[in-house]
Amino acid sequence: MPTGLSSTRFSPSRLPSPRLPSDGPAAVGGTPTGRDPGVGSPRVLVVDDHRTFAELLAGALAAEGMDIVGIAHSAGQAVTMAEQLQPDIVVMDIQMPSQDGLSATRRLRELAPRAVVAVVTAHRDPDWVVRAAQAGASAFIPKDGSLSEMLEVLSRVRAGQMLVAPSAFAAHPPTSRSDPVDGAVAAKLTPRERDVLGCLGRGMQVKTAARTLGISPETCRGYVKSIHTKLSARSQLEAVLTAQRLGLLAAPGAP
Repeated sequence: MPTGLSSTRFSPSRLPSPRLPSDGPAAVGGTPTGRDPGVGSPRVLVVDDHRTFAELLAGALAAEGMDIVGIAHSAGQAVTMAEQLQPDIVVMDIQMPSQDGLSATRRLRELAPRAVVAVVTAHRDPDWVVRAAQAGASAFIPKDGSLSEMLEVLSRVRAGQMLVAPSAFAAHPPTSRSDPVDGAVAAKLTPRERDVLGCLGRGMQVKTAARTLGISPETCRGYVKSIHTKLSARSQLEAVLTAQRLGLLAAPGAP
């Protein structure tokens, strides 16, 4: 593998040196994968139509102890290899010729149900996070983020959740709390709705949030529905992303 990888951004010719990030990925929900934690190295399939990037990324992940079982350069090849190899993790590029990575994600979730998919993409818009989650992905990682960030996300990815790498929020910095748009949205939320929103931002499911706040699950669901309406969100994930973008929730990793 090439040496001198000191850059903090991915590129086809350079990959950054690994270091543990101070900010952890933001999570929504989650259940364990079929692989027992700590038992062997995760078996990883890398999918990217850019051959140089795919090979360099595979080498970087292998150097960190992951078992690279294959590299696919198209969505169709990814689906076939996932069915044959049954990897633990599929690192999937979204934009590829002929068929996009999200379509491939839907298909391989049927053929390799024990695998979790981490999408790696140049997109940062929150809508793409929602699309990835709806396709069955369990992690969202910007392509120009650091290798250390990717390693952190891949070490924590679980089925049934969506981990969003901290760098995904870089293009959408929180609005100033004095901003009138932020203030207008904040004014619409009741104190209890803010409490529920805070629980959602910490990755809690409705039942867990209800227990934490000492309310019934039905009441909590009512607050969640109201939050969705006020934030114009279609899901818990989108509500959290919108709230973070507006500064109503702390950014991932913030105290």
